[in-house]
Amino acid sequence: MTAAAEMPNPNWRPDGWDVQHTAQPTSGWLTDGDIAVVRAQLPLVYVNAVPIRVDSAGDVLEVGVLLKMAAQGLTRAIVAGRVLYHERVRDALVRHIETDLGPHALPAIPATPQPFTVAEYFPTPGITPFFDPRQHAIALCYIVPVAGDCHPRQDAVQIDWLSPEAALSQRVQEEFSDGQGALVKQAIAHLGRLV
Repeated sequence: MTAAAEMPNPNWRPDGWDVQHTAQPTSGWLTDGDIAVVRAQLPLVYVNAVPIRVDSAGDVLEVGVLLKMAAQGLTRAIVAGRVLYHERVRDALVRHIETDLGPHALPAIPATPQPFTVAEYFPTPGITPFFDPRQHAIALCYIVPVAGDCHPRQDAVQIDWLSPEAALSQRVQEEFSDGQGALVKQAIAHLGRLV
């Protein structure tokens, strides 16, 4: 972490901002009302992570796919979440991996993380393969090896470790929602395992 980073002025507010209902300025979190205002006006930055298990030579053995409870029932998903204000991307990746996979997942975030793609989620279906009814979001998408013990948390019911071929199967791909199956395909292609 950069020790000399200049922190933003915590007292600055844009015109019309409801100061009485704003979360603590240094927390990085917004109230429900504030996030609704922001989502209606700006694209938000997210991280997506496709967890993988590798062998000692670095070859991909398995792809981690979450089973989550969503409004439409159980659905497949990957690790995903918002980058907080003044949070480094690598810290957001670790936070969301630990939130979804547990604190002992042991993700191996490289010294210089580079996304394998950028996904643009729209609140209108059909513009891109990626859909989020709440907002326009830009997601930096990473492939992250995990070496530890993973136990699903939050709204994740389970994590299934699938071979790349199984993760590409039509049955598994149909269980994804909002275009995340396309991200798994892109990740596997990026790893050179597209069949």
